[in-house]
Amino acid sequence: MIYNDFQDIKISSLAMGAMRLPKLSDDEADINEPAVREMVKYAIEKGVNYFDTAWGYHNGHSELVMGRTLKEYPRESFYLADKFPGYDLANMGKVQEIFEKQLEKCQVDYFDFYLFHNVCEMNIDAYLDRSYGIYDYLTEQKRNGRIRHLGFSVHGDQNTLERFLDAYGKDMEFCQVQLNYVDWDFQAAKDKVALLKEWGIPVWVMEPVRGGRLANLSDEHTARLKELRADETPAAWAFRFLQAIPEVTVTLSGMSNFEQLKQNIQTFEEFKPVSERERDVLFEIAKDMTAKTALPCTECRYCVSHCPQGLDIPLLISLYNEHSFTNGGFIAPMRIGQMSEDKRPSACVGCRSCEAVCPQKIKISEAFSDFNGKL
Repeated sequence: MIYNDFQDIKISSLAMGAMRLPKLSDDEADINEPAVREMVKYAIEKGVNYFDTAWGYHNGHSELVMGRTLKEYPRESFYLADKFPGYDLANMGKVQEIFEKQLEKCQVDYFDFYLFHNVCEMNIDAYLDRSYGIYDYLTEQKRNGRIRHLGFSVHGDQNTLERFLDAYGKDMEFCQVQLNYVDWDFQAAKDKVALLKEWGIPVWVMEPVRGGRLANLSDEHTARLKELRADETPAAWAFRFLQAIPEVTVTLSGMSNFEQLKQNIQTFEEFKPVSERERDVLFEIAKDMTAKTALPCTECRYCVSHCPQGLDIPLLISLYNEHSFTNGGFIAPMRIGQMSEDKRPSACVGCRSCEAVCPQKIKISEAFSDFNGKL
């Protein structure tokens, strides 16, 4: 197992995420606990020492199962991460209640790593509102030793990240970012990494294989990668890409079966980052993947000055592209939900004034009608 230095400790480069644990049925709460125990045992034997759970994973049962499973091992032999569930605004005034309950569910006296969960447009104002006491309470727990390292995860845009860092960045020790060779450009993850580097904050990676999408490439894309490295799987390529980014300290993978775990651990037994040429091939594959669903907006913004509704058309198109590529997901609905009614795709009146000046000839009104029907 590859280990990376973080302050005065060494963390396994691969971490086991507990968001997609094996299940016995379609019910998220119906976790296959014996399978989880087997996976954790194997992971620890092979050198994985970082485990990540959260309040909302598996409808609240992930923390319980991970607590019972990790209880079998000496507390000092693993690092456990949990998160404050700020993705639900109803939780904002309950930080103490939730934190105490999380310790109880996980059967621990402290968390090695604790995060402000899912900093985004929906909750940034609440996270920055000191009257909720979230920041004060969590920093107090850090001083008391019940949080060893404090950080955050982010799904918001660059402006949201900047606002959070301006307020709390001096106290953040790590940041969890959605990062892979598709989202490097598609979601501008490279800009987040660059900003975090300026702040001296190491990167934790989530969604390294884009929910499994990068582990199941087309035959054409797989064959292209086989020409470069015959022995690497598509999933391994996604991890090798991350190994070439020096800011990355931990890569979280939500492995849902033993075979996935075994293969990923095998990948992380060697440090074999992609070369510059191999990275360029991955970016070409990413561009080809997104081009099949994405509208070719160049953000020239000619459309904006011609929209009688004053819509931020390039932003809405970027969210449409994200929603189309992911075939759903929560990011676009979350962002749209924070907009006023008169700035959403549904506010488009279909006048086509924007289309008349679009250099890319995008049928914007049709896209927004389709988008509105999917939200």
